[in-house]
Amino acid sequence: MVVYLIFGITYAFAAAIQPGPFQTFIISKTLENGWKKTLTAAFAPILSDGPIILLVLFILSKIPTELIRFLQIGGGLLLLYLAYSSFRSFLNFEKLKKPGENKTDNTLLKAVLVNLLNPAPYIGWSLIMGPMFIKGYQEAAVYGIVLIASFYITIVLCQMGIILLFGFARNLGPKVTRITLGIASAGLVVFGIYMLWQGIIKQ
Repeated sequence: MVVYLIFGITYAFAAAIQPGPFQTFIISKTLENGWKKTLTAAFAPILSDGPIILLVLFILSKIPTELIRFLQIGGGLLLLYLAYSSFRSFLNFEKLKKPGENKTDNTLLKAVLVNLLNPAPYIGWSLIMGPMFIKGYQEAAVYGIVLIASFYITIVLCQMGIILLFGFARNLGPKVTRITLGIASAGLVVFGIYMLWQGIIKQ
């Protein structure tokens, strides 16, 4: 059981701290709206990975190339849209309301969409987590449960840590916050173009 516990924690930590579209998105939303408005986005992997797990474990033995290409194109377009929204906040930074005054903008829903259209969870479950879960579950059901629980508890806590870190970064002053928001917006553009390139151009 300890092996599956350690594996779930380690793999989740590595996935959470690796720069990617989801991490860049939650950083940009934290800088725009503050950590309190963004904290629920940390639970997006739990909501989005359910369909992914079912697709990988119970429907497909291997993720087809066509699905990956569709996800890359769809994800790229979504990231470019989110980058545009984030860039508008960067341009109008002085007019932004305080975090507590911002109206709800469906951050959790957007985070779930970003994760659903990100090929990484599909590939991760198809090649790493899926086989490990099946192996553990066949040995003992509790092993598979421990693997899943340790993975998602760790990844949620890590995402919360990132949100809190950049939430407190707002205290460094509006100039630093605006610069960081600009960098996050540029990051979303880069990831968006890269995913489109992967889905449309790369064979």
